[in-house]
Amino acid sequence: MQSHHFFLASTLIATACGTGAPASTGQIAGSSGAGSGTTQTSMGGDDVPTMGGGPASIAGGGHAGTTPSSVAGSAPITAAGSADMPAASAGASGSGGTLGSAGGSGSGGASTGGVAGQASGDHWKPKAGLTWQWQLSEDVATPLAVDVYDIDWESDKAVVDKLHAAGIKVICYVSVGSWEDFRPDAKAFPAAVIGNDYTGWPGEKYVDIRADALRAVMSARFDICKSKGFDAIEPDNMDVFEIGSDSGFPLSENDGVAYANWLATAAHSRGLGIGQKNASSITSSIAATYDWALTESCYSDGNWCGDVKAYATANKPVFMCEYEAKSFNAACSAWKPKSYSPILKGLDLDSPVTFCP
Repeated sequence: MQSHHFFLASTLIATACGTGAPASTGQIAGSSGAGSGTTQTSMGGDDVPTMGGGPASIAGGGHAGTTPSSVAGSAPITAAGSADMPAASAGASGSGGTLGSAGGSGSGGASTGGVAGQASGDHWKPKAGLTWQWQLSEDVATPLAVDVYDIDWESDKAVVDKLHAAGIKVICYVSVGSWEDFRPDAKAFPAAVIGNDYTGWPGEKYVDIRADALRAVMSARFDICKSKGFDAIEPDNMDVFEIGSDSGFPLSENDGVAYANWLATAAHSRGLGIGQKNASSITSSIAATYDWALTESCYSDGNWCGDVKAYATANKPVFMCEYEAKSFNAACSAWKPKSYSPILKGLDLDSPVTFCP
């Protein structure tokens, strides 16, 4: 199971709840990376609310990454190349359950699939080859000149608005396969859906992706993403089914496919796109429905990047994140010509990023 995880400091949660103050961040200095390429870092000194108060962490299947070095100076705010793509449309709010809006039902009869009246095809449908930045910690200060940003669902709406003003599409990171004790909605998860400890990550546990009660919580999170103006969902840990009963529940691949299909319906019915996060074993079952893919260490971890080639073949993006500087140029040579979008990031997913040469 290849999944990305991180722990946000209390600053992010305070900001999301309206109690945090805007933070100013100086130049981000990352430790040197061995790979070559184009490295950019965002600068502080503006009024964007803070996204996190400390370094983040990743579970990448034991991958050892190196944070790329930063370059002095900030990238200009420019309209990205995706400016001609339609923005996600706002749909009318639905009514329904306590946590979720009414919509299409998911596996198991869940009635919290989406927002009533939203056309399922009316969402962001990006094309292959877009440039992107993945930042789940630190301030998003001066945006880089890229097409897409992927940031946390608790980020303030002002951050999303600022990125949109620069012509950038914005993806909403949501963990859909784990419970995290630091989240503001942690108490909304019924005890019955919380499973075994997520190995190596104190305060995080697997969840029962079959449960309607879990889908109600995820519906509420997706509503938040929509209300803040995000364009799409990154559903982290959707591959929890791959560990089966080690999760605390007898999960199967069929359960993984059913949940993935429900997630897509829940996103699309809200006018949000959605990407396949890792979970390469079910690509053939969901690639026609999903709008893009995001991989972690697919090159350095045995070169399984080809397992999601159905996306590039269909002219959909493969947002490819690598953490090992020593193999990054080789990853670029192998997969950028196939319309993948590789970047090199440090394990804390802060602002420094290295693009392919």
